[in-house]
Amino acid sequence: MKIIAVCGMGIGTSVLLKMNAEKVLGMLGIQATVQAADIAKAKIEGPTADIILTTPELVYQLEKMPGKIIAIDHVFDLVEIREKLAAALS
Repeated sequence: MKIIAVCGMGIGTSVLLKMNAEKVLGMLGIQATVQAADIAKAKIEGPTADIILTTPELVYQLEKMPGKIIAIDHVFDLVEIREKLAAALS
C-alpha cells in the first residue's frame, strides 16, 4: 500500500502527517509505504497512491487523484488519523 502525506511545501505538515500515519499504521498492524510530498510532487505521485492524507484546505487540489483522499483536521491527533485511516481501509 502506498500513502502520500501532502502539504503545500512538503516539509512541514506533510512530514508530521507521515510520521503520525506511520505510528497509526503500526498500531493497526498495517504495512504501507508513507511518503511526504508537496502539491506538485503529489500530482505526479498521486495516481499511484492508494491513500492521500492532507489538510482540508488542499483537498480541492487533489480531487482528481484516483486514490482515497483523507482530510486530516488535526495532524497531531492520532485518534483522528487512526479513525479516518481505518475507515478508508475497510
